Amino acid sequence: MAQYFEIHPDNPQQRLIHQAVEIIRQGGVIVYPTDTSYALACHIGDKSALDKICRIRQLDNKHNFTLVCENLAQVSNFTRMGNDAFRLIKSLIPGPFTFILDATREVPRRLQQARKKTVGIRVPDCKIALMLVEALGEPLFTSTMILPGEDEAMSDPYDIREKLEHELDLVIDAGIIDYQPTTIIDCHDNQIEIVRQGAGHAPMLD
Repeated sequence: MAQYFEIHPDNPQQRLIHQAVEIIRQGGVIVYPTDTSYALACHIGDKSALDKICRIRQLDNKHNFTLVCENLAQVSNFTRMGNDAFRLIKSLIPGPFTFILDATREVPRRLQQARKKTVGIRVPDCKIALMLVEALGEPLFTSTMILPGEDEAMSDPYDIREKLEHELDLVIDAGIIDYQPTTIIDCHDNQIEIVRQGAGHAPMLD
């Protein structure tokens, strides 16, 4: 049965943030808010939790997985960036962007795109998400809360708990979040290319 925390989006309760992080550290799968949707998350080193997220979303090993990071310094620890990519990412975070980057050995192999050895990176403009990553001290593995057969993420945390309460360990309620896809920018192998235009606008790439 999933626990249910109501956390204020503008003034998150530190006590609940730390309780959520403890659930993650113990191998839990959570649903939490970002700036564009609700998302599933777990510890990047926990294979069983990752497998559970893949089962919930019916993802295969061809899926591009994403890490949510606290800041650019943390992004640098888990990816390799050219100068142009570094400057671009620095100018656009935090915000509704996902960057595809070459993964370093800090990223578990099962989280890397099998052929390209890349990983998606996000630094969302969301206090709760950033406080979770800061308290955890490392990135979160994350996947948008889109169920099989659906095109959009679930927006109501109450509905998420009703549907998945036996598969999740925690749902964080920060109110209704209408789904907006992130803008995906491919920055691997010294290229920079928008591969999906979403909520984020990168004027320097127009």
